[in-house]
Amino acid sequence: MIAKMIKYDLVLYAAQQDDFIEKLRELGLVDITTTGWEPSESDRQLLLDIEGCAKASEFLKTFRADGDRCDAKAAPFASGEEAYARYAAAQQQAAAIRAEIARLEKSAEELRPWGAFDVDRLERLADEGLVLHYFSTPRSTFDKQVAAWSEQYTVSEINRSDATVWFVVVSAPGEEVSLDAQEMKAPRMDIREVERRIAEEEAQLKALDAEFSRVAATERELATHACTLKERLQGVRVAATARAEAEGTLVVLEGWAEKETSEKVDALLEAYPNVVWIKSDPTPEDDTPVKLKNNWFARIFELVGDMYARPKYGTLDLTPFFAPFYMLFFGICLNDAGYGAILTLLGVWMLAKNRKPGMMRQAAWFATLCGAMTVAFGLLCGSFFGISMSQWFPSIPFFDFQGKFFSIALAIGLVQIMFGMLLKVIMISSTVGFRYSLASLGWLLVIFGVSVAGGLPMLDPSWVIPFYTTSSPAFYATLGVGVVLMLFFNSPGKNPFVNFGLGLWDTYNNLTGILSDVLSYIRLFAIGLSGGILATVFNALAAGFVPEGANILVRLLIMIPILLIGHGINLFMSTISSFVHPMRLTFVEFYKNAGFEMSMRSFDPLRKIREDEN
Repeated sequence: MIAKMIKYDLVLYAAQQDDFIEKLRELGLVDITTTGWEPSESDRQLLLDIEGCAKASEFLKTFRADGDRCDAKAAPFASGEEAYARYAAAQQQAAAIRAEIARLEKSAEELRPWGAFDVDRLERLADEGLVLHYFSTPRSTFDKQVAAWSEQYTVSEINRSDATVWFVVVSAPGEEVSLDAQEMKAPRMDIREVERRIAEEEAQLKALDAEFSRVAATERELATHACTLKERLQGVRVAATARAEAEGTLVVLEGWAEKETSEKVDALLEAYPNVVWIKSDPTPEDDTPVKLKNNWFARIFELVGDMYARPKYGTLDLTPFFAPFYMLFFGICLNDAGYGAILTLLGVWMLAKNRKPGMMRQAAWFATLCGAMTVAFGLLCGSFFGISMSQWFPSIPFFDFQGKFFSIALAIGLVQIMFGMLLKVIMISSTVGFRYSLASLGWLLVIFGVSVAGGLPMLDPSWVIPFYTTSSPAFYATLGVGVVLMLFFNSPGKNPFVNFGLGLWDTYNNLTGILSDVLSYIRLFAIGLSGGILATVFNALAAGFVPEGANILVRLLIMIPILLIGHGINLFMSTISSFVHPMRLTFVEFYKNAGFEMSMRSFDPLRKIREDEN
């Protein structure tokens, strides 16, 4: 559900603004509107510093894990600000050193074929009138042409590999050397000098570990500094978007708070001097921030909904309604009890590793629930790592997924679409009035009538409802009421003939749209089937490589690597498909038919930033 919000219009002296913002931050309950904020140059630097602190935190996790690099006894810096400045400088220096090492290593690759030589001696030879030209050519070309080249020039082979020969040609100054080979630049140093420089650069890079060790020793202060920067950004955004009045003497702010905590906000505003404030309920024209307040189960699936958008304030939060469908769709797409067990165990392991509330624990519960649903659906269909469980338990009547689920997938799609339409009727009725939902109700009645009277017998002839068939009066009555509502009540208050024309146009659009929406649910069958077939293929592939008559040890040595690699690839790809395609059905088919409206703003109150948020 969407938490109820209260709007506050605030007027105060500009000189009080910083102190007032600090009081709101300590309270942690008020979201100040900063829509339209554009960062200045100093603001961009602040954003870069915040991002840099986050990168520093990630770097220190890796750095601490490497005991050979991190000195646990290093002396800390005096403050988090100094630690970040020294970290940024050290990272910049390290990046320059790595770039130089990469350049030198490239030079080393070019110089290595020429071996060790005296650069000064080559310069003296040039002064004496002996010019060296450096060439490389394919080995076959050199062996074929070397005799002819030697008749014209002084040729000396320096090095050769399986494919290439490097050689020099001695000539007089100004003499042109023309060979069927690639001439190379004269080396400015030999391989020994390059390797010496690389060693020096690597020593400098290693010396920076002492600086990083000091940063690691100041990690807590660095986290505090990051919190300070984020809090400063809050104040910058508010100051940049506050509306100045009375020649800059006053500022006007717009704030939002949850209705259930508004009394605490009222108490602060009443106690704070020289603040004029107006408290009111949000209007449809307001850009009201959204906060979701769901139960434990629905809160797990908020991470799916947030990948699209939060619902608009005043509408319906669809998270509790799509969550069971998403779980079911995930289990259908993955459709293997063995794969589901692995995913469930992974989720349980993540829960054990992440005991504090947060995104990682939310993701862990998500993996656990989806894995458990996959186990349940896989057991229903009798699939375990691509093996048909009917071979082990022939007396159990497992569901024939391949033979029967195609039409059931369409039926599940119709159920979710009709459920979305019902939610749309409820939402419109609660926001603007029941009469504005009559056209949607008409479509719901028509689709429901056709599905029950015509669709159920197609799934199973025994599911015919005697008093509700395609020839029964009740069916025609449902269709009649639905057609009248969708053709004549789609725009309350308009001329009936105008409504009829609009209704006909909507009929064409809705019929084609609903048909394509229902057909989209075939993907549940297709993805579940493809994953199962691939699992079967890998099992057959592993068995096919075993020589006839091989003992159990040989069979295991051959089959286990193939099965691990094959099922690992299939599990990875199938899990991605099982995550993405139910999400697509949710965001496109379900959201559209449920009348979802998005909000671009989430409730984000001014607050003290905790260190664990970094």
